[in-house]
Amino acid sequence: MGFFNSIFGKKAPPLRELNHPSQLNVGDMISIDNSFALPTQLRGQQLKVEAVNTYEFERRQQAEWVLKGHGSETIYLSIEEDDETYLAFSLKISRSQVEQIFDLEQFSTLFDEPGHATLLTQELPADTTNQLEQWLGKKYHQVTFAAFGYFHREDYRNLKPPQDANGATGEPFEYYLLLDDDESRALEVEVYEGGDTDVVLTLYRPITDIRDYWPSK
Repeated sequence: MGFFNSIFGKKAPPLRELNHPSQLNVGDMISIDNSFALPTQLRGQQLKVEAVNTYEFERRQQAEWVLKGHGSETIYLSIEEDDETYLAFSLKISRSQVEQIFDLEQFSTLFDEPGHATLLTQELPADTTNQLEQWLGKKYHQVTFAAFGYFHREDYRNLKPPQDANGATGEPFEYYLLLDDDESRALEVEVYEGGDTDVVLTLYRPITDIRDYWPSK
């Protein structure tokens, strides 16, 4: 067998199948549609998977793909299953951006029981409009209040995250979700122990917005 291998060479292993976002691994790349319906951070971009994280809730867990392109901003991708499968592209925003987008007194009501807050977006400064306008709805209504979960910086697809209290149980947090009127955009807030808070703008898009896939190996 070694003699024939030396003459004809070894057959190259087949490329890993990659045709759906659920199959993405670290190092894989995707290209996004060039549609003007997409914000500049996504439109026509080639994005590489830098990490795969896991959100763990009581009755479900969700993978999160961390994507980087040529720009400085990090894009987060997850998959939403309803009657159809949708992409959820997310962008974290800073406290100063939150202050520009929302009235802070109104924003604070999303942490008040029973969790029925309504938020209106404010008129944005010119330097912020081009960056965030297509990520934002005009009005949001709250649908989730203080759901408890764990955030894991590990890929637990098809696996159960560790449950040992002395092990790597992930970072506990409370989760708040608001949707705009046509439910094509979301505002997500994660509050961690010590008060660290992530505020995330999310855009729901058809799965066909990913035009091409390139497996890393």
